[in-house]
Amino acid sequence: MPVAKNCLALCYRKNTKDMKNFIYLAFMSLIFSMTTSCKCDSHKGGVSGGWIVDRFDDVKILRYNVDGFDRLSLGDKLYLYYLSQAALSGRDVIYDQNCRYNLAVRRTLEAMYEANRDGHKTDKEADSTQWRAFEKYLKKVWFANGVHHHYSNDKFAPEFGEKYFDSLIMLTPSNMLPLDYGAQGELVRMVKRVIFDPAFLHSRLNQKAGVDMLLSSACNYYDGVTQHEAETFYAEMIDHNDPTPVSYGLNSRLVKENGRIFERTWKSGGLYGAAIDKIVYWLTKASEAGNSQQKAILNSLIAYYRSGDLRRFDQYNVLWVKDTVSRVDFVNGFIEDYGDPLGHKASWEAMVNIKDEEATRRTEIISEAAQWFEDNSPIDAKYKKEKVKGVSAKVITAAILGGDCYPATPIGINLPNADWIRKEYGSKSVTIQNITHAYDEAARGNGFNEEFILRPEDIKRKEQYGQLAGNLHTDLHECLGHGSGKMALGKKGGELKNYGSTIEEARADLFGLYYIADPKMMELGVVPSEDVYKTEYSSYVMNGMMTQFCRIRFGKDVEEAHMRNRKLIAEWCYERGQADNVIEKAVRDGKTYIVVNDFDKLRALFGELLREVQRIKSEGDFDAARHLIETYAVKIDPTLHREVLDRYARLNIEPYAGFINPVYKPVMESGEIVDILVEYPTDYIGQMLEYSKNYSFLPSKN
Repeated sequence: MPVAKNCLALCYRKNTKDMKNFIYLAFMSLIFSMTTSCKCDSHKGGVSGGWIVDRFDDVKILRYNVDGFDRLSLGDKLYLYYLSQAALSGRDVIYDQNCRYNLAVRRTLEAMYEANRDGHKTDKEADSTQWRAFEKYLKKVWFANGVHHHYSNDKFAPEFGEKYFDSLIMLTPSNMLPLDYGAQGELVRMVKRVIFDPAFLHSRLNQKAGVDMLLSSACNYYDGVTQHEAETFYAEMIDHNDPTPVSYGLNSRLVKENGRIFERTWKSGGLYGAAIDKIVYWLTKASEAGNSQQKAILNSLIAYYRSGDLRRFDQYNVLWVKDTVSRVDFVNGFIEDYGDPLGHKASWEAMVNIKDEEATRRTEIISEAAQWFEDNSPIDAKYKKEKVKGVSAKVITAAILGGDCYPATPIGINLPNADWIRKEYGSKSVTIQNITHAYDEAARGNGFNEEFILRPEDIKRKEQYGQLAGNLHTDLHECLGHGSGKMALGKKGGELKNYGSTIEEARADLFGLYYIADPKMMELGVVPSEDVYKTEYSSYVMNGMMTQFCRIRFGKDVEEAHMRNRKLIAEWCYERGQADNVIEKAVRDGKTYIVVNDFDKLRALFGELLREVQRIKSEGDFDAARHLIETYAVKIDPTLHREVLDRYARLNIEPYAGFINPVYKPVMESGEIVDILVEYPTDYIGQMLEYSKNYSFLPSKN
């Protein structure tokens, strides 16, 4: 076992003081090699077993278990299998949405990789180093669904040179290249410009104040349209008297041709039609395997995909949110608008999941008390819902991830997004517990707590309650936070424009933070100790004010909506609580620590900010949203940023994680499927190449 030997040697050099400890570590190292991944520097590119299956750049790839699959009925297994195929069939869509050149670049790089991988080993170290850099770049493109970082939105910088690229492309047969994009010379020139010109398409999503966010963003939701033209187009389209407004622009690209601005809709027979037809094929198979309620839901979704009619999408959402009993459930469609600078266009995403019956009891208890939480919220009474409707919540086991949920995925979901549907029919909220479990297991013993948490009592609390605290905050955020409050009369949503996503995430986070400390949670029996909320408070403000900066390149601003939301909350509370030293920036031995000194006063601050954020959301107060976000959520102190990056680098742990999917294999007898088996692959490259081979349906230029 070479991995065990190397880890053991490292442990002996760094950690042992006597032979007794060494013998103990020898035994533990043997167990370690069989159960988890090596974290030695020498093995950062290759791992064996455990939760981590690959590591590169700032990313680790994890596996996740699908507990409960074997206990499903054959009917549910078939339903899940067909939905999983639909989830994988839209993979090309998110690549093209992220940047118009992504599919051509990905396919060119894959062709170069497959043509050259068998012969890349040479006696020249420079060639070997360049190959590894090329392989890492391709892994990053797969992980981010394109050439821009999935969180920072910055374009990747290659660590291999143009001459090396030229040497690989010369050895790649023409028939392997995506020549549906154009002639080979045109293709190669374009791919090289995308990869090697740092000024070209430098940011996927640019939401800096004062710039034209459409012309300066590489995302492929608008073509030739300025920000002012797009805002005018949708302002004129919206019917402010409609009590059930559709999500204008959700499933289309806005295009300007010959001076005319119009939408190209994503639907069968329209833009992305080839991929959507495959999605529809598998959704139809799932409908045939489902019960009557599932058939109605899927047939409504299929009708929407075929027509592109957003009224049909709302009809589907109403049916979907009413289904609170299915053991197997799904998300599939153009859902979240975080990738659009203006918050109109939605990325394509998919997930199939299984209800965790035991863990769901926790969320059911919370959701059954939804009216109490709404009535006792610290927000202005005029923005409270008089009657909370249809709040359903559950804990799920993810079974397949697709589109914008793969490889990186959320840990909780609350849908649908339309405010009027939430008000009239409620919402469906989930906490994805097998994903959070995989994160926690992969992070166990990585040294983060010891490096960034000052007080031993905070470390002890986190070790005991960290996973529960995180899951409960997610429960409250998704189950109740997003569904709480209501809009002011005449406001439809969308008034906050580019600041809307951050404000909405802050609203849900603040709701969760405020209520996780409420005595009601202990009364309901879901919180066993006050240490649970103290754990979450300490972790949250430390992350918002400091440790999340490890995810951002030095000198850059905070751009991603969830990261902005966390920084906004933590920095605002720090400033407001300075007189009472509620949150302290403590410096010990040259290291900065974020310490919560008064948990009760911090909770009061969370409530105060929640009241204001709900007002901003309800009234559509764009100026107030801009002030909060630009003041507290964007800029990073460079000295602290540098410190965080250096400390994190010494730990040799990656700030981002994503997942490799399980594989579902039908068992056939006499032409019939008699069972579905699940397997857990560990080859990240293999899965990505297999997906590109079997689930790639769009042309390289759309």
